[in-house]
Amino acid sequence: MTAATNKSFLADLLAGRPTADRGDAMSRLRARAVERVGALTVPNTHDEDWRFTDISPLTRLSFQPVRAATKLSAADIAPFVLAEAASRLVFVDGIYAPQLSTPASGPVVLSSLAAALPVQAIAIETELGRMAAFEHNAFTALNTAFVNDGALLLLPRGAVAEKPVHLLFIATQKEVASYPRCLVVAGAGSSATVIEDYVALTEDAYLTNTVGEFVLGEDARLHHVRVQRESSAGFHVGHSAVSIAHGSHYHGVNVGFGARLSRYNLDMVQTAEGGECTIGGLAMVDDNQLADTHTTIDHTKPHGVSRQQHKCIVGGSARAVFNGRIVVRKGAQLTNSTQSSRNLLLSDRARVDTKPQLEIFADDVKCTHGATVGQLEADEVFYLKSRGLSDAAARSLLTYAFGAEILRQISVSELRQRLEQTVLAQTERA
Repeated sequence: MTAATNKSFLADLLAGRPTADRGDAMSRLRARAVERVGALTVPNTHDEDWRFTDISPLTRLSFQPVRAATKLSAADIAPFVLAEAASRLVFVDGIYAPQLSTPASGPVVLSSLAAALPVQAIAIETELGRMAAFEHNAFTALNTAFVNDGALLLLPRGAVAEKPVHLLFIATQKEVASYPRCLVVAGAGSSATVIEDYVALTEDAYLTNTVGEFVLGEDARLHHVRVQRESSAGFHVGHSAVSIAHGSHYHGVNVGFGARLSRYNLDMVQTAEGGECTIGGLAMVDDNQLADTHTTIDHTKPHGVSRQQHKCIVGGSARAVFNGRIVVRKGAQLTNSTQSSRNLLLSDRARVDTKPQLEIFADDVKCTHGATVGQLEADEVFYLKSRGLSDAAARSLLTYAFGAEILRQISVSELRQRLEQTVLAQTERA
């Protein structure tokens, strides 16, 4: 990709962005992001963080900003609605759909960013754009250049969201680019389960470019389930940034099935002593799909704990990438960190590139990591066949069990069961 093509692609994506400058913090944030987009380039395989992921199929296409939201009915979104969720925000091609949403009010604030801004300006302006740095990330900068609305969850000190919160993002239009945004601020001692869900009602090509910021106060608890099950012709680029305070616990589960090409960056920072995170990840791709997951866990203070388990199931001519980086800063003594990357190949043409990284600058820590890539064990297949299963059924069951280990970390039973059915259906096709 030439430099001229690179700049043209970014310039085309910027067309149609919000240009009104109201002199407020959000307008200033957009302006800074636009400036950075002008200085940045689209990543390519010469960049270390993208060397396994060629996004030229994306840059060869043309995407327009969403001009108007598709009108959807309750029946249209029924397959994605979760009865267990007490409240829900729905965005169609990145545009808030109030008629399909059930926002919350009172101690727990669940609202669109735009609707909440007049009342929650201080909280929004303080946190929006703070964690998700866009100085060196063209896609995050693009998302921020378009930020005008999004999903907002504010949990005041001690607040408990008894039932899950569902943030549903639906792609419906071809050849458009949408920029979903999430901001979750969990006050001290608060707790919630948040489902960030990306789905599609079209089989055409489009671009979903997402950014989520999750700020945990002291002793806060957040269970964050992120599901990407978009069109097999779509493109998905996502970035989540998480801040963990003293005694807080972030439990994240990221599941990716869809998109022709998907890239997900998860950046976590432990900002005070005793912060803890548990991360589970599952990417399941087939045919010619590509799924790339990059995570960074940055321990900056003592007594931090992180546990990470990521799995890839890859069939056909698909490719999966996992890069897990753990940083232990000088002074972050008594850090305890474990990371596991396990990958299953279902065909001779499938490929996985896995790169666990440990960067340790403290001397009193306990850090381990490991990675495996392989096919189903012949003796396990033989054992199940000896119990009466066919070869296909034995392989399907073992593949399902491999992925189900991650899905069991999802506390929302209705969503977990749906995803288990998706895994089972894909294993039967493999």
